[in-house]
Amino acid sequence: MIRGQALRGRLRPGVDSAIEERLPFVGFVIVAVFVVFAVRLFQLQVIESDRLRLRSQLNSVRTVRLEAARGDVLDREGRILATTRPAFGVQVIPHDLRDSEVVLAALGMLLDEDPEKLQQQVGAPRGRQRFAARRLAGDLKYDRMARVESHLYALPGIVTDVRPRRYYVGGDLAAHLLGYIGEIGREQLGRGEFQTYRAGEVIGQSGVEALFERHLRGRAGGRNQVVDVAGRVVDVLDEVKPQPGGTLTLTLDRDLQQVAEEAFLPAVLGGPAKVGALVALDPRNGDVLALVSKPAYDPNDFAGGIDAETWSRLTSDKLVPLQNRALAGQYPPGSTYKVIVAAAGLEEGVIDPEKRIFCPGYFKLGRRSYRCWKRGGHGAVNLHRALVESCDVYFYGVGLELGIERLARYAKGFNLGRRTGIRIPQEMPGLVPTPEWKLRRHGEGWLKGETVSAAIGQGFNLVTPLQMAVAYAAVANGGKLVRPRVLLRRTTRDGSVTQGHEVDFQRTLPVALVHLARIRAGLEAAVGDPHGTGGRARIGGIRVAGKTGTSQVVGLEQTEGIPEEEVPFRFRDHAWFVAFAPVDAPEIVVAVLVEHGGHGGSAAAPIAQRVMSRYFEKRRESEAYPLAGMPGGDRAGN
Repeated sequence: MIRGQALRGRLRPGVDSAIEERLPFVGFVIVAVFVVFAVRLFQLQVIESDRLRLRSQLNSVRTVRLEAARGDVLDREGRILATTRPAFGVQVIPHDLRDSEVVLAALGMLLDEDPEKLQQQVGAPRGRQRFAARRLAGDLKYDRMARVESHLYALPGIVTDVRPRRYYVGGDLAAHLLGYIGEIGREQLGRGEFQTYRAGEVIGQSGVEALFERHLRGRAGGRNQVVDVAGRVVDVLDEVKPQPGGTLTLTLDRDLQQVAEEAFLPAVLGGPAKVGALVALDPRNGDVLALVSKPAYDPNDFAGGIDAETWSRLTSDKLVPLQNRALAGQYPPGSTYKVIVAAAGLEEGVIDPEKRIFCPGYFKLGRRSYRCWKRGGHGAVNLHRALVESCDVYFYGVGLELGIERLARYAKGFNLGRRTGIRIPQEMPGLVPTPEWKLRRHGEGWLKGETVSAAIGQGFNLVTPLQMAVAYAAVANGGKLVRPRVLLRRTTRDGSVTQGHEVDFQRTLPVALVHLARIRAGLEAAVGDPHGTGGRARIGGIRVAGKTGTSQVVGLEQTEGIPEEEVPFRFRDHAWFVAFAPVDAPEIVVAVLVEHGGHGGSAAAPIAQRVMSRYFEKRRESEAYPLAGMPGGDRAGN
């Protein structure tokens, strides 16, 4: 032990001397560190105190509006037609923007956008506008949004956001019924009904979106957040969550709508699509099961604000895709009008149902001849055969004997010449011509030849596909004119349910039931008889009744002698077909109009057949028919 102590005693002087040599250096380092701290503290506390105090005061509270999601729109079976999805976007707060050239150049690289374009979007705001957020990009894909988010620390003045964006699941499916949304206009803001709205909000501009705007609109929320001088969020003080809008359940059946729209697609790949409209109704209650207008548009194009190029394309298109042809397209009804002439003739005693009239293929009135569609004529026909084979000559004579005043009175009795009452905007009334109307409009008297033309749905007569669907629904259901409806029920954000519009039978046809029964028999034979013009609408095991129609677009002299396939498209006849089934207890009425389609039997009847076939397929597939979700359902007795 004594020996160890002696050894340590011999080593200590060397170690101590090494430490003593380093002590001044260590002391210098320590002093230098304290000097640096002191200098920095002096700089912060004295030299830069005013600047830092001002900067700390620039932390501010920013109120951010949280947009509410619009309510969902469902079909009658609860399947989503329109909903809301998140849309990621990038905004700039001009006041917080530092070195805009550098920041926007970096942002342009992240967004794959031209920095000059971004600079133009920012502009040079003044006053309070410097504090207002401006959206530079919207509806970004997730990967691009993540790219921006990961670089926000280096982008002062740039903020990201997530907004609800309207999304139409089927694209252009049922576009004209659903409608589209758009930013509220200055004129709309001035109306009392929009007094709670503010500039920049979106509202329903057409269709269901406009009709039920109040119900679908949600209640916006807000968030108070603390942001630093660079615009970065430091803290959230409080938040009021937005409340989504209510839900709508429509009468529409998505399956029937899908089949109906597909039926207008080109028959040959790459060929032209059909232009026209279709309406399918439940004649027992007026439920709109399908409503088609072609060509259509994609309402998703409007959801985030439509761009100038797309808007120009839609508004300059000669086929007018924004027009709802089912409600606003007005066309001569052609031979579908013969049902009304037959009803008027029977009711007025002008027609003896069993009396035969000879059709040589033309009808003479003075020195003018009016052709029958069948050049060789139909021979001797009574009312039944005239309906089955759509004999023009037979109805020329009936119309002439009735006169235009009585024809007009019965046409109005079938609700033609006036709106059906559907609560969708833009419906047109059509036209039922009278001598008074012609004198007022053209300053001329009525001619007998014009009555002859009117008797087969030509001349001045104009109807919409929806009007013809309603008229034939009355023939099918025993004479009750029903108001079409599109809403089954509304569900509010708190879960309470309100039923849609009540079944409304507006009036009764001015025609005896026995006469309607006779007309229905003729329409059934028009489909089922070997000589019937509507044979392409047959459905195995289902009794179908229907009437074809061909309405002229130009005078016969303009196409005389030209082979049918060589007639210019714009000069070709419109094709009609209106049908209902089953005949003994009708559940569905389908009206089809194909613009410049030619003959109703070949162009329009197959479309109606596809829709009705799908309807009855669904009925057979259902294990517990009728159900509330099926067309008619528990309202069949209304």
